[in-house]
Amino acid sequence: MRLSMKSNRLTGFSLIELMIAIAIIGIIAAVALPSYQNYVRQSNRAVAKTILHENAQFMEQFYTENNRYDQNLAGNAVALPITQSPRTGAVQYNVTLQAVGNATFTLQAVPAGTMAGDVCGTLTLTNTGLQGAGGNVADCWNR
Repeated sequence: MRLSMKSNRLTGFSLIELMIAIAIIGIIAAVALPSYQNYVRQSNRAVAKTILHENAQFMEQFYTENNRYDQNLAGNAVALPITQSPRTGAVQYNVTLQAVGNATFTLQAVPAGTMAGDVCGTLTLTNTGLQGAGGNVADCWNR
């Protein structure tokens, strides 16, 4: 008579294999997360720049109708149509009208929320199209 012996071999992951998998996931996350955060910052900045340009177009139309930037023919002060970026949701930039005169204006987008520590800081746009930033203007406006 032959007795057959079955092997009671356990299957699964060893602790070493599990630790290697966790280490690989950690390394991938450490590389991917900063890149993703940078992409989100650039995207938020692009939305703010678009809103600055839309407000500048509004100001030019206002000037065409009233022959000045600061007030309408009835003497009422100008009010921007868009005062935050993005238009809905969590505020990333507060958009304001600074240094407005009868022939000049400066729009600015002040970072707020998760953008508060952005390297570009406050983005500005004047009636002449001059762009400004708290950081390197070329890097902040051309990305």
